[in-house]
Amino acid sequence: MVHITEDLVRRRAEHNNCEIFSLEEISLHQQEIEKIQHLDKWCKDLKILYLQNNLIPKIENVGKLKKLEYLNLALNNIEKIENLEGCESLQKLDLTVNFVGELSSVESLRNNIHLQELFLVGNPCTEFKGYRPFVLATLPQLKWLDGKEVERTERIQALQDFPVVKQLVKEEEKSYLVRRMKEKETAQRKLEEKEKKRQNEKKPGFDGRWYTDINNTINDRENGRDSSNCISMDPVQQENVKIASNDDEDQEFWEEPCAFTPESRLETHKYIEEKRKAREIKRESKETLKKTRTLITAEGRVLNVNEPKLDFILKDEEHNNQFILDLAVYRYLDTSLVDVDVQPTFVRVIVKGKVFQLILPAEVKPDSSSAQRSQTTGHLVITMPKDN
Repeated sequence: MVHITEDLVRRRAEHNNCEIFSLEEISLHQQEIEKIQHLDKWCKDLKILYLQNNLIPKIENVGKLKKLEYLNLALNNIEKIENLEGCESLQKLDLTVNFVGELSSVESLRNNIHLQELFLVGNPCTEFKGYRPFVLATLPQLKWLDGKEVERTERIQALQDFPVVKQLVKEEEKSYLVRRMKEKETAQRKLEEKEKKRQNEKKPGFDGRWYTDINNTINDRENGRDSSNCISMDPVQQENVKIASNDDEDQEFWEEPCAFTPESRLETHKYIEEKRKAREIKRESKETLKKTRTLITAEGRVLNVNEPKLDFILKDEEHNNQFILDLAVYRYLDTSLVDVDVQPTFVRVIVKGKVFQLILPAEVKPDSSSAQRSQTTGHLVITMPKDN
């Protein structure tokens, strides 16, 4: 669960010199936040608050934001409009693609007299019969609903039909809440089944290994059959089985039909997060196991190494008594990514973190050596005078 911390708020307040007490606008979208907290205490001057594309299930802890004019909570898990009565300056509320099924909860916005725009597109309540007339009659201050301007004649008609529409909405809402309760029960049962399955998989026999049945092995040997081929798998086979198992699990998860609910959205997020963490752990373990390249042996013997796989030519200019190494580094490579180290018996060049090392036929003078880039080819040319 991601919390709204002071550090997070300060990082998102760079446009305000990281000062949060005087902050008027902040964007906390796509942060995987599951609860609104602290903002009403730390940022009392907020006018614009972006919280879209998170995992927030409830509108809370914003009632003290008296100056708040625009609140964006699109793409969250909100099921009810509530706790906004204290937002006296609220002009625009965006709840696009949430799970608001209690349409009657819009009545809580009646005292937000400055509210002009409301977005409920993609919520279950928009499928109710009489949805738009009900909202317009309930909130006479609205000028725009779901991006469509409210006409005067439309509002008059909504007020005239309100008693009938209110009854229709009441019945639709009651039916929806019954379905929603069933969805919650199904989600809970499914969660318990998965947890039970996960616990079973932790037991011996479910970790991708082959186990030997001692009795059968003894019988096989008595009968003259060799059962060694079915006792265990080598590490490569075990890894292949694990990969195949993960692929099957992925396919099963994404192909399994499910309703679009707050629970399914949260489950999908957690599944993706678990997979991401598993990949990170696997990558870190590989990096840990990866052996460091040996440049000089324990006995002091220097090795030839060409990690960047560069072409090179080593010339022995006897008349000038020097060696010239022409190393074909990438033509447009920034020179700051190249590091040259000349030693008496070898030369080492690090190109973008990769090592090129070459043993020299004779000792050279490191202090008198020089390196430069060719202006025509971009190659690195290292001149090393001999020490004799």
